[in-house]
Amino acid sequence: MKQNHRHFALVLAVASLTAFTTSAADAPFDGLGTSIQNLYRLSDAKSRSISPENFTGEKGKAAMSTNGPALRAARDLGQGWKVSPYVHIPGKQTFTLAEIDGPGCIQHIWLTPAPLDKTRWMILRFYWDGETEPSVEVPLGDFFACGWARYCQINSLPVCVNPGSAFNSYWQMPFRKKAKVTIENLDDPQITIYYQIDYTLTQVPDDAAYFHAQFRREDPLKQAGLYTILDGVEGKGQYVGTYLAWEAHSTGWWGEGEIKFYLDGDKEFPTIAGTGTEDYFCGSYDFDTRDAEGKTHYTEFSTPYTGLAQVIRPDGHYDAMTRFGLYRWHITDPVRFDKNFKVTIQALGWMSGGRYQPLKDDIASVAYWYQTEPHKAFPKLPSKDELELK
Repeated sequence: MKQNHRHFALVLAVASLTAFTTSAADAPFDGLGTSIQNLYRLSDAKSRSISPENFTGEKGKAAMSTNGPALRAARDLGQGWKVSPYVHIPGKQTFTLAEIDGPGCIQHIWLTPAPLDKTRWMILRFYWDGETEPSVEVPLGDFFACGWARYCQINSLPVCVNPGSAFNSYWQMPFRKKAKVTIENLDDPQITIYYQIDYTLTQVPDDAAYFHAQFRREDPLKQAGLYTILDGVEGKGQYVGTYLAWEAHSTGWWGEGEIKFYLDGDKEFPTIAGTGTEDYFCGSYDFDTRDAEGKTHYTEFSTPYTGLAQVIRPDGHYDAMTRFGLYRWHITDPVRFDKNFKVTIQALGWMSGGRYQPLKDDIASVAYWYQTEPHKAFPKLPSKDELELK
């Protein structure tokens, strides 16, 4: 009898697994989450793209411009020959890069700005489903892990920065009713932006959360040794990435501090704590390697999930301080929360006697996460003077 029961249970288990697998395979594909494993699957999703050659993304309406900024270059060729490849944005003005009716998902953003050294004064904002408060509010360079307004090659999965100043985002950004993307020029002179926003129109799963990114900066730190990356998040979601632009204000190693994730009502002590700054960014021992002459030095690296992608070294002239750009994407290990969320990192160096030294460095950050809406309004963005790289 026991053997019969076991056989029956096994048959049920196999049948259930087969039914689940068959059901999953037979379910209509929505075109989202594409990868090498599912590129063969067909769907009813519709591919669209917005650029200066098609401001609305409307089907069959691209490359129709007759009076774009490159009209003179195309004067011998006419319509359809790269008449409108970029936009100029006057000083102190906000330009809408895209406004899309859903449901759908932004799947890729490419852009290149000029001048590159003013990207801290170019503010990206993303709004989902008609909200009045942005879910993304970040200076352009920092959003793409290049916070020091200089070219820095990034070879990661969700963010790539390629020669000569091509910024790419592959973060998936679903929306149900509407998506709006703007850029504000805080400076007085005009800026030039080439851009393309690739998206799909398709049904969005019920459990799809909304993409968020928030910028912060303290120069110097208000409280020695402690910097808040993200606070005030309420709702259900998951944290997916950190970018830090860090300027050291003292000699010696600056990265002994631990990152801390406070989940769902954590107060004095967090649920998750790291063991050091370079450890959180998946390096070790100060990111140091030794060269052929026996000298140790910081070693830049850029990988799919983590990187010390930028080290700006003192040059005896205007680059007086050492500055760093670091990213950590939680793609395989998102930090999940149900009610509220907070992230901090310590800024610790060393002093005599083998003691930790709380530092007052210049730290800027971008926190990336998905969550349910509505979200709490972000802290006020630093002013133009407070954003300025010094």
